[in-house]
Amino acid sequence: MVTAHTTHNKGNCLNRQGSVLNIGVLALQGAFIEHSKILKQLGATVVEVRKAEQLTRLDGLIIPGGESTSMGLIAERWGLIEPLRAWVQAGKPIWGICAGMILLAERAEGQKAGGQPLLGGLDITVNRNYFGRQVDSFEMLLDTPQIPALSDAAGPYSAIFIRAPVITAIGQGVERLASLSAADGGKLIVAVRQGSILATAFHPELTADTRWHQLFLDMVCKEPLIEPHMAVTPFGNLLHCRS
Repeated sequence: MVTAHTTHNKGNCLNRQGSVLNIGVLALQGAFIEHSKILKQLGATVVEVRKAEQLTRLDGLIIPGGESTSMGLIAERWGLIEPLRAWVQAGKPIWGICAGMILLAERAEGQKAGGQPLLGGLDITVNRNYFGRQVDSFEMLLDTPQIPALSDAAGPYSAIFIRAPVITAIGQGVERLASLSAADGGKLIVAVRQGSILATAFHPELTADTRWHQLFLDMVCKEPLIEPHMAVTPFGNLLHCRS
């Protein structure tokens, strides 16, 4: 399912050494091929990550959508959980999409029996499969915030939700980037940023609109947004999001 939208190619982005960005896409399960194509289109070098040693050569990392329990168990079996946690705790840029957002969350509601490994680091609570089964997937226009990579002349962003989670609570250091209107008149948060961590409940890789990928590359290009020690300090009070 790919939706045609305006493509935004703003050219190559270089790392602090002046080289083209090396962006890793965790390639254990899920939609990693689609992310790789868009990143290459935007000028980045892409590494499909399956081994811990591949992380050492990266400027940024994407955890794609898929099935979060399966992805977490495969990562655990292949010895990737602790290296991935170390990446997050070091304040290195990372973007979790749908299942990836669940893995980055500190807290998850509606887990399967026996639970699942979480990387943590992102001070949110997520509700897995909030919108229901695969047949309940949908596409909806989102108003994008006033961020240069998102707020251009293309207008609202058409977001695709597939068995999507939703964020039910956020910490004080988490910035809301996009939300949906709930039936009760409240807001359902579907995209956030906390320092060098980006998370979206929807699937930007399934459209031809590259604004969210460009936003992540812009984050990677900048100086680290948080110091490594900040990722392991106690979290602040939670803000619940359906008010």
